[in-house]
Amino acid sequence: MESYATAAQVYAAGLIFARVGALVMLLPGIGEQSVPPRIRLSFALLMCLLLSPLAAKNVFVPATMGDVGAQVIREVLIGLTIGMILRLFLSALATAGEVVSIQTTLGFAQTANPMLGQPNATLSTFLSLIGVVLIMTTDLHHLFLGAMVNSYDLFPLSRSTVPVGDAGTLAVRTVAGSFALGIQLAAPVIVFSIIFNLAAGLIGRVMPQFQIYFVSSPLAVIFGLSIFALSLGLVGMVWLNRYREMLNLFTGGAG
Repeated sequence: MESYATAAQVYAAGLIFARVGALVMLLPGIGEQSVPPRIRLSFALLMCLLLSPLAAKNVFVPATMGDVGAQVIREVLIGLTIGMILRLFLSALATAGEVVSIQTTLGFAQTANPMLGQPNATLSTFLSLIGVVLIMTTDLHHLFLGAMVNSYDLFPLSRSTVPVGDAGTLAVRTVAGSFALGIQLAAPVIVFSIIFNLAAGLIGRVMPQFQIYFVSSPLAVIFGLSIFALSLGLVGMVWLNRYREMLNLFTGGAG
């Protein structure tokens, strides 16, 4: 029995590392910019060693460098697609935070969002961080590992085609679903804002001398944040269940 890896095994491990490395760079929590790149690459290498005996089946070294480059690009695209879909769903919380900030006149309060890599409203950043905390505390990140393993059943190494159409359709559905979910999560504050603004406008119409703006702005912030705080538990539960359903697309329903 040979005690060293064959060329096909080394080549298969390289393809696995290309897919897993690209996926890890975009995973929520693990792929954040605050995590050192060496840690992320080390984690990707460890996962590559674990997945090689499972995924490296019926893999042969191509005869030309062009075929090698094409397969590497295919694996990187698959990893980026899965990682991007998993990260895109975090935008639901960011959308909800932006809507709540606008409705409570706190939209001007900007904070650097480490999840999205750009400045966002403070409540949006807060909800994005809450989402990552929920993923880690509920062990939902274990399904990330299941998604890595099951991706080789969905897209085997022996297959040479890239599912561009399916990936594009899934990305569009994820973006649309994330935006719709973000609006639904912010619905309690939206309803309050509509009622409050109608009442403030009516008072301002009936009593023109009353300085309604100086009274309504603090009340909008206080009541809006109070309703947001009361609904925070429900927001987390609903988003977590929807995120688990989305993850089941890649894990084969093992969550």
